[in-house]
Amino acid sequence: MFIDSHCHIGPRNFGEETPEIVQRAREAGLSHLIHIGAGGGLDDCHEAITLVDTYPEVYCTLGVHPHDVGEGFDATEVIEEIRRLAVHPKVVGVGETGLDFYYDHAPREAQCRALAQFLELAQELNQPIVFHVRDAYERFFPIVDEVGLPQAGGVLHCFTGTVAEAKGGLDRGLYVSLSGIVTFKKAGELPEVAALVPDDRILVETDCPYLAPVPKRGRRNEPAYVVHTADRVAGLRGTDPEVFRQQTGRNAARLFRLEAE
Repeated sequence: MFIDSHCHIGPRNFGEETPEIVQRAREAGLSHLIHIGAGGGLDDCHEAITLVDTYPEVYCTLGVHPHDVGEGFDATEVIEEIRRLAVHPKVVGVGETGLDFYYDHAPREAQCRALAQFLELAQELNQPIVFHVRDAYERFFPIVDEVGLPQAGGVLHCFTGTVAEAKGGLDRGLYVSLSGIVTFKKAGELPEVAALVPDDRILVETDCPYLAPVPKRGRRNEPAYVVHTADRVAGLRGTDPEVFRQQTGRNAARLFRLEAE
């Protein structure tokens, strides 16, 4: 079992190439792909349902990216539709949601309100939640502590923070997911983070079509490339690469409650 725990493989990013993208993922040994149906509105949610109905190995989460919760965003409508769609057996989480104070594409207070609303939705649905957090942990952790996590848990996706911030997430029971950034020369504290996350709390992802790992850096990313990220993290942890791939797969399957294959 080997899983890309966070990818965006719909037509918006890959046009008509999605079948080839999924096939290359199969050939790379991936058993499951977690597609993130989180954009500025309901079209992304509906696209996600189409994808999971089309490809046996694709599952999805539904939410709204923090970039997209600005002026005119109606959380009530989106949440009601997600609530309706979440009965689908291949909808396995809420998100991505969170706070991005690096780009500030949406007002910070609007991001904070949306984060609280999606935390409440995840609690209601008893589904894990996928967090996007950038330069915002000083606001993120207090909101999580006040509103509470769903019993199903959650993950800090594409983690780019510090060792202290990773420990803050782990202390709250969250998983930590590493992307291709960990393979870059300028990776901040990620090598240290990669080494310290417990075996049962670490995930890997592509976040494709972005952040292709070395040696594919500069290309459009895709799920098949997650092997390079996994192998880099395995090296940092002093772990056999194949053993590590399987471990991260089991972790993702546990978080998203996927059946073993």
